[in-house]
Amino acid sequence: MDQIKWGIIGCGNVTEVKSGPAFNKVENSGLVAVMRRDAEKAADYAERHNVPKWYSSADDLINDPEINAIYIATPPDAHEELAIKAMRAGKPVYIEKPMARNAAECDRINEESRKTGVPVFVAYYRRSLDYFQKVKELIDNKVIGDVRFVNICLQWQPYDEEVGENAKPRWRVDPSISGGGHFHDLASHQFDFLEYVFGPVKYAAGIARNQAGLYEADDIVVANFEFESGILGNGSWCYTVNKEQREDVAQIIGSKGRISFSFFEKFDIKVETETGTEVFNIPYPAHVQQQLIDQIVRDLRGEGKSPSTGETGARANLIMDWITKK
Repeated sequence: MDQIKWGIIGCGNVTEVKSGPAFNKVENSGLVAVMRRDAEKAADYAERHNVPKWYSSADDLINDPEINAIYIATPPDAHEELAIKAMRAGKPVYIEKPMARNAAECDRINEESRKTGVPVFVAYYRRSLDYFQKVKELIDNKVIGDVRFVNICLQWQPYDEEVGENAKPRWRVDPSISGGGHFHDLASHQFDFLEYVFGPVKYAAGIARNQAGLYEADDIVVANFEFESGILGNGSWCYTVNKEQREDVAQIIGSKGRISFSFFEKFDIKVETETGTEVFNIPYPAHVQQQLIDQIVRDLRGEGKSPSTGETGARANLIMDWITKK
């Protein structure tokens, strides 16, 4: 492939800044068309982002001969069906995370990729961001010695639409659409990055419960996990605390020190060793998916390899299935 001409299926909020504009900013890449079931919203998106074409049918976009790669940015319940349709049309797919609702759906996507020879990529963009590359560099360079232990703590308050007399929780906490709750949406990023740094997780188990009753999905999860390398880890995720308790902290404990960083909200990386404390501040770029999209375009052009593929993307779903016993 020479010029990568993208079509977006599901031009919702995630595509407004995080991903959509990046397709036109990457060299040898362009956004040709977008699709949304609501034709008025699809047309509005196309006009605001200077996209030449829009559709209200996914099949019409997939079959557009001008498009040769497809970004699937719908909720997870549609990922498998749309990815398989696109691959059967011979078009590489870039799928929003989590890759699907569960590991079985991911496996079927990857099986179709093997059968058709059409590649799959997943939007685990932390594998490309400078902030997380710095965390990996510090670990690879053994700044804190040999890594012993990983700890994750993510505590968030409920979203406004999840509480009150007129509560209307969004699709992310409807397991039939998302596969789980906020844990599936956010922990998928965390486990994908941890495997990128430390290699495969060989064991994971946990407890997932709904304590507050605000929606159907679990709202609290605790877990233990072990990497094939022997590194151990644990984590806790709770989405029903008050805003004063909001916390997003990950710690990597080594034989000679500790690295503390945030997966979602802060730009500081703190390194503590016997020689003192050093802090690195590395803000995210304007379009957080741009660096990964650039690597995917290079991969499709035969100029490199994307760090995030269907095979790596499926792993996060598998680990979450182990933990939540889905």
